[in-house]
Amino acid sequence: MTLATDDALWPMRPMARLAWRVGLGVAPALAACLRPFSPLRFGQTVIALRHDDVREVFLNDPTYAAPYAERLALITGGQPFLLGLQDGPEYRAALRALRGLLDLPRDAERVGRDAAAIVAAGLPASGPVDVVGLFRRATFDAVARWLGVPSADGPPDRLAVWGTRLFGFQFGGGPSVTDEQARPFAEAMRAHVAQAVAVRKAAGTAADDLLGRSLTLQAGGNPWFTDAAISTALLCLLVGGPPQPPMLAANALDQLLRRPDWLARAQKAACAGDEEELRGIVQEAMRFDPLAPALQRVAVRDGTLAVGTMRARAVPAGTQVLAAIASAMADGRRLVDPRRFDPLRPAADYLHFGHGLHECFGRELNSVLIHRLLMPLLQRPRLVRAAGASGRLAKRGVHAERLEIDLAL
Repeated sequence: MTLATDDALWPMRPMARLAWRVGLGVAPALAACLRPFSPLRFGQTVIALRHDDVREVFLNDPTYAAPYAERLALITGGQPFLLGLQDGPEYRAALRALRGLLDLPRDAERVGRDAAAIVAAGLPASGPVDVVGLFRRATFDAVARWLGVPSADGPPDRLAVWGTRLFGFQFGGGPSVTDEQARPFAEAMRAHVAQAVAVRKAAGTAADDLLGRSLTLQAGGNPWFTDAAISTALLCLLVGGPPQPPMLAANALDQLLRRPDWLARAQKAACAGDEEELRGIVQEAMRFDPLAPALQRVAVRDGTLAVGTMRARAVPAGTQVLAAIASAMADGRRLVDPRRFDPLRPAADYLHFGHGLHECFGRELNSVLIHRLLMPLLQRPRLVRAAGASGRLAKRGVHAERLEIDLAL
């Protein structure tokens, strides 16, 4: 293995890629057929397909816990972080400390502005451009700058490659990645972030980024902000955050390209600077192709889903639970006419970033960043798919890999 690769996603064999493509293609119709019988049990796995069942899973963390601690420990070198913790004093202290670092909505505006500028600068005057790669570069550069983590030495976008690969290792949804394959990337990224903390601390330089704010709190005597805790937080925010918006923005753009009228509406909103309308259009487009069709949980004690209904299903401890967010966001029992493209849906209809205790920590950032990534592109008067296969959204598993757009003045 080489860490110098420019290929951000893990390699995938052609037959595995085809199997994922076919599976994702039939999943919406299959979920619609099975949704009335949710929750379903297949061996040691329970699948929640209804909107209410999915929310029930997310809101009962003491029973259905996030199963990320083991792989997260490999990434962090054994240091704890929010994603691997269940509710309790340690989780609450960490959440309180990290939320105290944020300056919202100013931080979201800053990252969104920087990312949009990078996208605008990277767009050619005309011709094809791979938007997934461009969005990835813009997101990692903007977020890393906000965190206070410098670029890594070596090939361009090296930090983005490390972070995107570790995201795939942590959350799955693509090629099966072993600990041995992931460990070199984790060690390299962990060392890079730790060095950034040590260099900044030694220099004593004040800066309005998350690293600077953390060191200020450390100097003020806040016991939570040890060097290890700061490094781990920055590392995990890089691994868990920036890989998401490039994929979601590409998914949303692909859905808009399938709907020329809504693409035109999005372009009009972008050109007018109407971010509220554009955000709504993009969020609705993402509903038709979210980052992942389901989020994983594991029953850490005996439970029951859909209690009080004829669908009630026992969930013994040790059962794997899939909370199918894509199916939930297409459930006509809770969403009005779910097949219709409607950017004015209530916020409660959307489960893009989970719900409850382990809802994505970067949700507020993403709510600005994703449509800002698309804005410079949508402001172009001519926006079409590149010819041939390159103009179709390619994925490795559930992860957007490449989408070429042809631009003209």
